Amino acid sequence: MVNADPPQPLLHMQGIVKVFPGARALDGVDLEILPGEVHCLLGQNGAGKSTLIKVLAGAHQPTEGRILLDGEPITIANPVAALSHGVATMYQELDVVDGLTVAENVYLGHELATMGFSQRREAIKHTRDILRRLGHPEISPRQEVGNLSAAGKQIVSMARALSHDARVIIMDEPSAVLDSEEVANLFRVVKELTAAGVAIVYISHRLEEIREIGDRITVLKDGKTVAQNLPVSETPTAELITLMTGRTVEYVFPETDGVPDEAPVVLDVEGLALRDVFEDVSLHVRAGEIVGLAGLVGSGRSEILETIYGARKASAGKVHVDGRRLRAGSVAGAVGAGIGLAPEERKSQGLLLDEPVYRNVTLSTFSRFARGGFLDERAERSAADEQARYLDLRPKGVERAIRTLSGGNQQKAMLARWLVHGCRVLLLDEPTRGVDVGARAEIYALIRRLADEGAAVVVVSSEIPEVLGLADRVLVISEGRVVHEGPAASIDEHQVLDMVMEGSVA
Repeated sequence: MVNADPPQPLLHMQGIVKVFPGARALDGVDLEILPGEVHCLLGQNGAGKSTLIKVLAGAHQPTEGRILLDGEPITIANPVAALSHGVATMYQELDVVDGLTVAENVYLGHELATMGFSQRREAIKHTRDILRRLGHPEISPRQEVGNLSAAGKQIVSMARALSHDARVIIMDEPSAVLDSEEVANLFRVVKELTAAGVAIVYISHRLEEIREIGDRITVLKDGKTVAQNLPVSETPTAELITLMTGRTVEYVFPETDGVPDEAPVVLDVEGLALRDVFEDVSLHVRAGEIVGLAGLVGSGRSEILETIYGARKASAGKVHVDGRRLRAGSVAGAVGAGIGLAPEERKSQGLLLDEPVYRNVTLSTFSRFARGGFLDERAERSAADEQARYLDLRPKGVERAIRTLSGGNQQKAMLARWLVHGCRVLLLDEPTRGVDVGARAEIYALIRRLADEGAAVVVVSSEIPEVLGLADRVLVISEGRVVHEGPAASIDEHQVLDMVMEGSVA
């Protein structure tokens, strides 16, 4: 008997390289997608998955490499071009427009029109049909999207992808905000699509989902393809985790003598909860201690920091600093008690990019520099300059616009802000995101030095080796719950991944 020829790839990404200033996000990635398959893309946070799908979706242009569709090279210059080639993307971050109706969102950018006139009635009809197909007839096409829940908005995003005559649909963590019944509906639709020859690129941290829905797996690590076209049914979970955890980046962490048992508890969090996000989080941090929160994106790590800081109002629980209870939802109260937060998105959430370095450093302490209703800029510059020298901020000089600094030096400026303020507690969300490898060691040493001087530090990072190497103690967070707490030295990266990928033990 003559074996049938293997199916030809519907889409093939070959040697994809993407270089950003100071970072090589993708380094020769290959991805082969067959018609009618669910191809699962795995990798830790920062492995390059999001950058790769943005290249495929036309949001980024590759620095090198090529994309073949039906064996022919194509150029995906922008998202509209991607759709014209039959590539639709459902992003993890909800990409709907709250002020528009469901139908307007579903057909946004490819409105149904005849002779230049919008066919609103047809759009509503087709949207209703798609929503029924998705198992959500209760969502009205005329409803304003802003009034829907997060899960409802995810359904609208799915409906938009299905409204195109797509040959490849990229699904980035599509089940993150869905309940079990909605996930079952999603899988039903995926099976319908693949039966019709549509290829699905499925990204998920939940290995039990991949076991149920996937056909083949490609694994990315540090921007490279480390394994491709692995059969889901024949690849043990332990092998997948090993492939994801191997690293090429070296982490250089400062040594520590540990935190004495008699060190006072500075931050005490008891039974903290934020409705529908996380629940029953308790932690205490001593003076001089670094506590790390490890978990996947969407596990609730950042929201825990924001709730401690008062940027979100807790639905339950208490936060104490030096024995004093803080009022829930009050940033002013948290800052007054000595809590500082360096947010994950420093450029959009933490910095005034067009303002000089010194103004960013003194941002939380303006009242200290006020004289007769006016800011004393000389005093501001002097205070900022003192911290800039302490932190070795480069290039020197606090007059330049902060947007001209590198990512690592912008992060130092964020830390300088809270040093000027005089913090007892430092909450650091992704402190080395966008920081080159050389500058990371400086940031690590600085965080340890701040702890050694008596600060209580809480660090969130998507890079598990960073959490384990920097922290004295670690809390592992999975889907809004603390699933492990203990000394950082007593757990390794493989064990953390095993904990957060619940239900994935093979």
